[in-house]
Amino acid sequence: MAVLSWKEAFLLTGLVLGCFWNSLLCGFVFDDVSAILDNKDLRPSTPIQNLFLNDFWGTPMSEVGSYSALCNVSLTISAKAILFHFCVCQVTGVVGRAELLSSIFLLAAFLAYTKSKGPDHAIVWTPIILTVFLVAVATLCKEQGITVIGICCVYEVFVAQGFTLPMLFEMVGQVVRGKSGFPYAVLQTLLKLVVLVISTLLLVIVRVQVIQSQLPVFTRFDNPAAVSSTPARQLTFNYLLPVNGWLLLNPSELCCDWTMGTIPLVESVLDLRNLATLAFYVLLGTLAYHSLRHSHNSAKTVIMALSLIVLPFIPASNLFFPVGFVVAERVLYVPSMGFCVLVAHGFKSLTYRWGLKKMSWLLMGILLTAHAVKTFNRTWDWESEYTLFTSALKVNKNNAKLWNNVGHALENQHNYERALRYFLQATRVQPDDIGAHMNVGRTYKNLNRSKEAEEAYLVAKSLMPQIIPGKKYATRVAPNHLNVYINLANLIRANDSRLEEADQLYRQAISMRPDFKQAYISRGELLLKMNKPNEARDAYLRALELDHTNADLWYNLAIVNIEMKEPTEALRDFNRALDLNPRHKLALFNSALLMQESGEAKLRPEANRRFLTYVKEEPDDANGYFNLGMLAMDANENEAAESWMRQAVRLQPGFRSALFNLALLYSQSQRELEALPVLDELLWHHPEHVKGLILKGDILMNHRKDTQGARACFQRILRTDPNNVQAKHNLCVVYFEERDLPQAEHCLEETLAMAPHEEYIRRHLAIVRGKMAAMSAAGQPVLSAEEENDEEWRNEKNLRKSSPAESSGGPGQGQAKKLGAGQPDRRTKSKSTKEIKDIEKKREAALKRLEEIERLLSSD
Repeated sequence: MAVLSWKEAFLLTGLVLGCFWNSLLCGFVFDDVSAILDNKDLRPSTPIQNLFLNDFWGTPMSEVGSYSALCNVSLTISAKAILFHFCVCQVTGVVGRAELLSSIFLLAAFLAYTKSKGPDHAIVWTPIILTVFLVAVATLCKEQGITVIGICCVYEVFVAQGFTLPMLFEMVGQVVRGKSGFPYAVLQTLLKLVVLVISTLLLVIVRVQVIQSQLPVFTRFDNPAAVSSTPARQLTFNYLLPVNGWLLLNPSELCCDWTMGTIPLVESVLDLRNLATLAFYVLLGTLAYHSLRHSHNSAKTVIMALSLIVLPFIPASNLFFPVGFVVAERVLYVPSMGFCVLVAHGFKSLTYRWGLKKMSWLLMGILLTAHAVKTFNRTWDWESEYTLFTSALKVNKNNAKLWNNVGHALENQHNYERALRYFLQATRVQPDDIGAHMNVGRTYKNLNRSKEAEEAYLVAKSLMPQIIPGKKYATRVAPNHLNVYINLANLIRANDSRLEEADQLYRQAISMRPDFKQAYISRGELLLKMNKPNEARDAYLRALELDHTNADLWYNLAIVNIEMKEPTEALRDFNRALDLNPRHKLALFNSALLMQESGEAKLRPEANRRFLTYVKEEPDDANGYFNLGMLAMDANENEAAESWMRQAVRLQPGFRSALFNLALLYSQSQRELEALPVLDELLWHHPEHVKGLILKGDILMNHRKDTQGARACFQRILRTDPNNVQAKHNLCVVYFEERDLPQAEHCLEETLAMAPHEEYIRRHLAIVRGKMAAMSAAGQPVLSAEEENDEEWRNEKNLRKSSPAESSGGPGQGQAKKLGAGQPDRRTKSKSTKEIKDIEKKREAALKRLEEIERLLSSD
């Protein structure tokens, strides 16, 4: 092994930094989103063991995927220490770390194995044990890591032992003819190879057990050749070998996605592309033949380079089993090491063997400069999903997936019109692409074009494979394609007359795939809308059987229990959701609201804590601050309540409930005049707010003595709601306050006709009539009595204020009583101190009832 000098290390480091420093300015794109941003396994709250139970994307291994547990561990660490990207000389796509880590441990395993040969061909077991361990680690990063076993075998036979192919044939022939046995060195080699092979088989068995003996589900859109007939399948898969070889030799046209129609099928032996396949095999065979026939250093270099190129590529070659892509540049990472070895070997030969030192250095300088510039510019393509996929379309316009992905990028920017154009182009490029038609439907829905959206979904639905009796449907369709039933049902259920039709679609999706979790979730929501809470709960419980660690499901189940008037069960389910995700915002808010509405003082501290956590997560949501204010009002913490309400109003000007309760808070705190500006703001935003007008009228009459303003408040209510008994009665009180007794009498007669069973109205009417009769008997004008000189008027006025507070009617009456239960006239001597205190208590009770009613309506 060559020793790397510090100059060479400095040169390599500088080259890497120069090519990739701009990757630090790029965002998470493509598979980074699924594997990192949306992967729950990488969140700090997820148990570390989940990384070994789920696949690379955070999906349970029962649903099958790519098992890269240690790569997930590294990504989890990176979520807490971003500098790890720099430490591993990361490439631009963060998901590509799987290949990086696997290659690191692959090389480490190979280097460890090179130390396993002792003096006189003795076996040194420690490096071999270390090799097996490192192979396992490499495999946990990426499955292709296991191929290092083959590289070690090639090294052992053709490099360490110095055999050539003719020597092996001759030795085996002598053994078969009985002329001689295997030499001791060969037996030692065989023992080492047996250990390596057995360890490989054990790793394969463990890998199969981890994925529960199932292969990943791929569709014809992922790899069209995999579902093609003979000879198209074989010809196409073999043609992909020179395509990958050309990418190594000339990486001028790179594409992030090579699925679907990127490379047309080779359907005939007469296809000229078969010449490229033939040339590739001839070149590879020639290199292998010459390197295996000789034992000099050049041959050993070539055979090791070929082993690095060929063996790690075999799992992704499609030759032995299909994979989920046509071409993937990332799988060429390890093979590129072998390719670089060949380039370096050729450079050395030109320089020293053929005497072309200046020419070879010139060519190498041009090559490095060109590729460095190309790499730097290519990195900018990974700046965002839009730049990445538009750059891919420059290379390949026959891949519907690329058109779809550009559309997704524009969709994320809410540029639906442009996104629609790309989605429609995807359907033209690949008319049978179910996902493209689903994208068209979703975009039409976002554009509020429901008819076109339904038509697009129906086209996608018609393209779904038909059910074949006795054959598992899930093996023939991509799971995300089943979302066409969910999307179509979600669209049509907006029409209440089509709820049953939507339910049928959900049930159809479930029948096709009984473990389709999203179908149960969406059906549960629909059943709630259909007022079938028992069935909704069953749907959510079935979904929880499939995924009991899903916080959203526990939250939905809690909502069902609220609908079923089971708050204790609902709170339990909210708590389960928060155990799984302590920052689940909806669970935090609604569980705190449930605790608050329970009225139990012992739950207030926890409700307060959850609301505080919620506002940390959603600092711009006024509802969190409003409910903190309501909790503070419950605890008689007026200063805190005022502060929270003010914050709610600042975040959401015109916040109806916050403004009213803030005014109510001032009124309860004997700061009625401070409530008036708040009520003015409330009524500016909500001119017909009945309770706000009632409270304002009360304050104007009882504290400002502004009967004209109070009358305007009550008349405004009656213009929109002529049958509002409370406003009508309070208007009568205003007439009485203004000593317009005939108008007060007429008003009370109308009010009594509206509410004939209300005793307090009848008593007030009797008082007014009695007053009018007394004044007529005394020869006094009914409308000219002076309050300052009429003791009887003052007594009746106080009776008017106290009488409504004596009623024990419903909530509406309680609010009316609040108006009539004002402070007693301090000049009136007919009231005892006890009576005055009783009036105050009733006034406070009325205010409390008013507050409770407003809470019930706080959702407005």
